[in-house]
Amino acid sequence: MERIKKAIERARNERNRTDSPSMDDDSVVSEKPAMSTSTENIKYTQTRTIHIDPEILKKNRVISHSSENYDRDTFRLLRTQVLQKMRSNDWNALAVTSARSGEGKSLVAVNLAIALAMEVNQTVLLVDLDMRRPSIHKYFDYVPDKGISDFLLHDTPMQDILINPGIERMVILPGREPIFNSSEMLSSPKMVALVEELKTRYPSRIVIFDLPPLLATDDALAFSPYVDSILLVAEEGKTSKEDLKQIKNILKDSNIIGTVLNKVETSSRDPY
Repeated sequence: MERIKKAIERARNERNRTDSPSMDDDSVVSEKPAMSTSTENIKYTQTRTIHIDPEILKKNRVISHSSENYDRDTFRLLRTQVLQKMRSNDWNALAVTSARSGEGKSLVAVNLAIALAMEVNQTVLLVDLDMRRPSIHKYFDYVPDKGISDFLLHDTPMQDILINPGIERMVILPGREPIFNSSEMLSSPKMVALVEELKTRYPSRIVIFDLPPLLATDDALAFSPYVDSILLVAEEGKTSKEDLKQIKNILKDSNIIGTVLNKVETSSRDPY
C-alpha cells in the first residue's frame, strides 16, 4: 500500500504539470497511412500488415469484428457510449484497466478497439502497456519480434514495431518481453514523449492503452496523468465491492468514463 500511496502523490504532481517535452515531427512514430485526408480505405505504407484467420479471432473470443456474433452488438453499444463521452469532452486517449488480473480487461480493450475502428470517422491505435504481462498480440495469434520495450530500451524505430492486424483503420503497438521495472518505465521522459506523440500526431485517431490491474501494481496509477479517461473492467462474481471502493479512492482525480461488467452469464448483458 505504501507504493500505491507514493504513486498517488506522484500522479497528482504529474497532473499539475503544464509543460510537455517537445519532439521533432518524425522522431518517434512513422505510422503513416497512404491517404491522410480520409479514414476510409486506408493503406499503410510503413506499418506491417498481418493477416489473421477469422477462426483464430473467433477461438480467442475476439468477437467485435465478426458479422455473425451477437456479442458484437454489445461492443458497438459500448463504442457508441465511449465515443459520445470522449467527443463531448474533446478526448482521444483512453486507458482500460481492472482491479485485479484475470478480469478480462485486455480482451475488452481488443474488442473495443476493433469496434471503434469499424467507425469510419477515426482510426484507432491499441497500445499494450501491461508491461509485466503483455498479451494483446496473443489474441491475434501473433508473436512480435519487436515490442514497445525495444523502443524504450534499445531505440528500435517505431515503424519496425507497429502492426496492422488486417483490420482497416486499426494499428497495434504490441508488447513483447516482460519489463519488471514497469512503473518507472511508464513515467520515464521517453515514455511521456512517446505518449504525447501518439496522442497528437493524427487528429482523427483514438488511442487505447491496455494498462495493468490497478490493485496489482502502481503502474496504472503512475500512467493515469497521461490519459484523458479510464474505462474500468469488473468481473461478475469476482470483483468485490471493496476493490471498487479502493479504485474509486485511487482514481478520485481521474476521469472514469464508465465500467464494463464482464463475464456475465445472462442473455441480457449490458456493458455499463
